[in-house]
Parts: sequence; C-alpha cells; structure tokens
Amino acid sequence: MAMTNQRTAVFPGTFDPFTNGHLDLTRRAARIFDRVVIAVAESTSKGTLFDSAARCDMIRASVKSMRRVEVVSFSDLVVNCARRVGAQVMIRGLRAVSDFEFEFQMALMNRRLAPGIEVVFLMPSQKFTYLNSTLVKEIARLGGTIRGLVPRVVEQRLRARLRPSDSAAARPPVSASKPRATRRSATTGRARP
Repeated sequence: MAMTNQRTAVFPGTFDPFTNGHLDLTRRAARIFDRVVIAVAESTSKGTLFDSAARCDMIRASVKSMRRVEVVSFSDLVVNCARRVGAQVMIRGLRAVSDFEFEFQMALMNRRLAPGIEVVFLMPSQKFTYLNSTLVKEIARLGGTIRGLVPRVVEQRLRARLRPSDSAAARPPVSASKPRATRRSATTGRARP
C-alpha cells in the first residue's frame, strides 16, 4: 500500500495495444502525481489480441524511463485495483466529446462504488485525439504503417503477431449489399468501433 502523503493515480485500461496516446496521457499524469500505476485489465470478454502478461511487458518496456510509473494487471473491479495500489485518483483520457458520455457514466458508477476515489479526465496531445487501439490493430492487420502511433516495442510485437499475409487476404470481403453489424455497448447502448 502506498504512503498516505503520496499522491497516487491509477490509469486503467485494456491497452490492447498500448498506443502513443496512452503514453502521452501517462506522461501527463506523471507530471501531476507522485506515482502513476497503469492497471491492465485482463478482460477476456473483449477478445484481446495480446494476453495481459504480454500487454504488461510491452507497457513496462514503453515506460521504463519513467521512474514513478508502475504496471500491474487486474481482473476485478477497477476500484478494487485502485484501493490495492493506494490510489486516490483514477485517470481517464478524453479524446473527443464522443468519449464523454461513456466516461461520465463510468465515473459516476465508480464514485458510487468508491466515493473516496476521484476521477480525473486528461486530454491527450492534439496529434493523438484520433488514435485508438482498435484503429491501430486494423491498420496493422491490413499492412499499413503504424510507426508513430505506438511505442517501438509495441510496433514490433504487432508486426510479429499480425503478418500482412494473415490479414486482409485471409478474411472474406464485406458484401456491399449487406452492412456490417454494429456492436453496441452493454452499458450505454451506443455504437462502438
């Protein structure tokens, strides 16, 4: 457990993969808080490309120069993870107005579950506002360049995992007459990528 006078923030997410937007938010949080704990959700329901151990390894390699940043994994409620690491604050990133509704709902539920843990929203650098893990994976699957979108170690692991021959050629094309199904959030009911 962290010392009580130390300001600790937990930055939770699936991070599949960890992007330069996540790295940017980590740097911003590390300038504000004494200790930042990146909490990697094991999240088997999301169908992750990398298991939590691999995601933790990539994140550790990406933040190794930041001495006040730690990486842990969790499989329970994020507020329980926050309590375990002694966090008083939970960091969440807001890229655009479209993120706000979902994040606001989650913040209110987390406040109900753990009134002593505040949620702080940080905005990434403007150059990362369009960036998300789903887009990065899709670009990598289709053989596009992801340089500058993810830390170098993540780029290497994605390339090794998603060989171009395993991607577009192996998947059947989407029919123009049949639209793709839209996934909906179980919490908000809004469309998700």
